[in-house]
Amino acid sequence: MAMLGANAAPLTGAAERPTLVVGIVVEGLDENYLNLLADKFGTGGFRKLLENSAIIEQLDYGTFLDAQAATALLYTGSAPIVNGIPAAKTYEVWRNASRPTLTDSLEIGNFTTSTLSPRKLLVSTLADEIKIDGSGATHSYAIAADPQQAIIMAGHASNGGYWIDDINGQWASTTFYGDVPQTISLRNYNNRLSTRLDTMQWRPLLSSMLAYPDIPSTRVPAPFRYQFQSGDPDRYRKFKASPSANTEITDLATELIHYQMLGQHPGVDMLSVAYSLAPYPYSLYADQRVETMDSYLRLDRDLEKLFKAVDARKGNGSTLIFLAGIPARTSSKADDERWKVPTGQFSARKAKSLLNMYLMAIHGNGEWVSGYHDRNFYLNHNLIKEHKLDAKTVREQAAQFLNRMSGVSHAYTIDDVLAARVGSNPNALRRNTSPEHSGDVIISVNPGWEAVDDLGGGDNYLSRDSHTPSMLFIMGPGVTPTRITEAVDARRISPTIARLLRIRSPNSASEPAVRF
Repeated sequence: MAMLGANAAPLTGAAERPTLVVGIVVEGLDENYLNLLADKFGTGGFRKLLENSAIIEQLDYGTFLDAQAATALLYTGSAPIVNGIPAAKTYEVWRNASRPTLTDSLEIGNFTTSTLSPRKLLVSTLADEIKIDGSGATHSYAIAADPQQAIIMAGHASNGGYWIDDINGQWASTTFYGDVPQTISLRNYNNRLSTRLDTMQWRPLLSSMLAYPDIPSTRVPAPFRYQFQSGDPDRYRKFKASPSANTEITDLATELIHYQMLGQHPGVDMLSVAYSLAPYPYSLYADQRVETMDSYLRLDRDLEKLFKAVDARKGNGSTLIFLAGIPARTSSKADDERWKVPTGQFSARKAKSLLNMYLMAIHGNGEWVSGYHDRNFYLNHNLIKEHKLDAKTVREQAAQFLNRMSGVSHAYTIDDVLAARVGSNPNALRRNTSPEHSGDVIISVNPGWEAVDDLGGGDNYLSRDSHTPSMLFIMGPGVTPTRITEAVDARRISPTIARLLRIRSPNSASEPAVRF
């Protein structure tokens, strides 16, 4: 056995094991705004993180992933090709429709009609490993505005994942977990969002629009005001996309910490929270800088409240906090035409129709294109078999045609994607693609163009290729404040947290932990 030499550094004891871990994901977190607003933050929110954390400045997800897929990558330590979650919605050819990826007809909802579960999340998560380490005696909860983010963070073994229902505004869950704490029930019965929403508004937090930095003197915007009034069928969706939802989430999180006595059980308890700083999709303006800055300032207050609740919890033990940014899709509003920036509209309906006509001209009449969803074209494999054609050849023909279509910058076959032969980062594109859900041909839309899903299965968005780095903060025992400037693979975060908690990494987390 090797012995320590006389001049070797002495071994030191391990840091205190945390009794509570708080995981936070923030869609749209941007270091540029943190720097811009630094002098307007309080002392207990973002400033506390900036001064006391190990900070990774560039968290690399490989390619763009939506909030649900990025959250799954963070919590499992594996990419969509392994964990099974490529996006919030996936397309089902046999139904000719898309639906939430975690849809599960075997379950029913608590306080919701949605039927969801984590069964399609194919691997273990950080929350699962914490529950397993504690032999089920520890407590683990997840809270988000979005149902699938809540379920992904909760994983399979947690006590529960909770979200705000789009239809009734109540805190909802799935019977998969079977645990609805009294805290949730009391809020739904005695403090319903539906009874408060008519009087709630999102208005500027600062007293003057000139108090927001970097507003050009030639454009001082009028104060914005967004309401969530009864009679509007989208009122809860609009609320959930606003910073007011972050505050609602924080209020429930602080109640769970207190009433569920998180951090006071044997082993390690976990609370996961999802916030959003993404561009407000219901904004009246293409330039959303003021709304975005206002969202940061409000989230700073929410974080301070959450951190104070963590510090005030009874009992002994320390807390490990990690906050990870997730890139957000840009605003769907194009710049004013007077700026003459090249733009256009990519119509999914038109592209599907033209592609089908092209394939008919080559192979004869028939519905050659079964469907389209989020830049994926699905071919009719039954028809291809009937004509005794080679599917790979038909895919190549479809990609060649789409590559010549206005508004398309690239068209790849699934064969080329899985062989890592295409894209600016082919290995990342391959691992962030789920073969089970992917189409036969995948396209990229020209930057500046609006991708319009006029087939009714997805969202419209403005294509933009600019890179927005995500950040990660880790604060707690065993973590020395430092900064890592080089890019770090986001798949390494789950193993890193597991190492600090001294538990197993999730079963698909093959990347090494980050050493601080």
